[in-house]
Amino acid sequence: MTTEPLHLEITHRALARRRRVTWTIIVLALALVALYVVSLCVGDRTYSIGQVLQVIAGQQVPGASFTVGELRLPRATTAVLTGFAFGVAGVCFQTLLRNQLASPDIIGITAGANTSAVAGIIVFGLSGQVLSAFSVAGGLITALLIAALAWGRGGASGRLILIGIAVSAMFDAVTMWLLVNANQWEVQNASRWMTGSLNNASWETLTPLAIALLVTAPTLAVLASRLQTLRLGDETAAALGIHVMRTRISVMVVAVLLLALATATTGPIAFVSFLAGPIAMWMLGPSHSPVFASGLVGAVLVLASDFIATHLLPHTYPVGVVTGALGGVLLIVLLIRSNRKETHE
Repeated sequence: MTTEPLHLEITHRALARRRRVTWTIIVLALALVALYVVSLCVGDRTYSIGQVLQVIAGQQVPGASFTVGELRLPRATTAVLTGFAFGVAGVCFQTLLRNQLASPDIIGITAGANTSAVAGIIVFGLSGQVLSAFSVAGGLITALLIAALAWGRGGASGRLILIGIAVSAMFDAVTMWLLVNANQWEVQNASRWMTGSLNNASWETLTPLAIALLVTAPTLAVLASRLQTLRLGDETAAALGIHVMRTRISVMVVAVLLLALATATTGPIAFVSFLAGPIAMWMLGPSHSPVFASGLVGAVLVLASDFIATHLLPHTYPVGVVTGALGGVLLIVLLIRSNRKETHE
């Protein structure tokens, strides 16, 4: 008598969670499409959706062919792909370390990729795909360095975060030293890495990240479910058949690769990796993998922030200025909530 009502209740809750996930993905996808269309249509001169579609189809439209096809389309597409990459990378680290503060922005990996890119520009005069590769190498080396220092004596997420903050400060100091000793032209070329900007977006600079997302998409689809299982704890995940260490290494490599390529494309757009995961988990609930949703949130954040920075403020600012302001507010909120939980416990 009691088994059937319990079974029906469990089924009802599962269906409710599934509907919540479906509607969350639909809302995020619709918001992303709407922002993308607005980014292509609105600017110093506004074009209709029909004109934009003509440009995308390869037709010649006076004025719009250059403005939309050569400027707005690469910029908006870069915002979507880099935002998605930053969001996925951030939630991967936050889930692996089971700590919302453990995003690449906080633990120093972004700073390592950033310093590598700035050094590549100023010291070696690199650009394009070679610069992307240099940034990726810097991000990977930084991740390995932080992991070795944090886990050399057993490891803990708290120790990793503290070491990451120290490593981030060190790399930020190196970046500033490189900028101070560079000439004016080199500083101008490297300055976009300090805040993150879409001003130099082009198909050439976007190509490595686009290829990486296509190549890693199947891997991410497989790792997403395993990453969700890891949230239950290493022992539980191992009991359920997950190879814990192999999964951790695979997730970290994919996350660092996407993070470094996104950083090489636009510079370190502040706090997108930090914001996307908590927002996605709040929208989905705790029982679903937030990887894909975090990517969508990251893309929406970058597109919306770029529109605000370009059109809604008194002056035009890099997109990283807006995301940095939003991230700073959310960081304060998370710290307050964390302190309240510790006090109640």
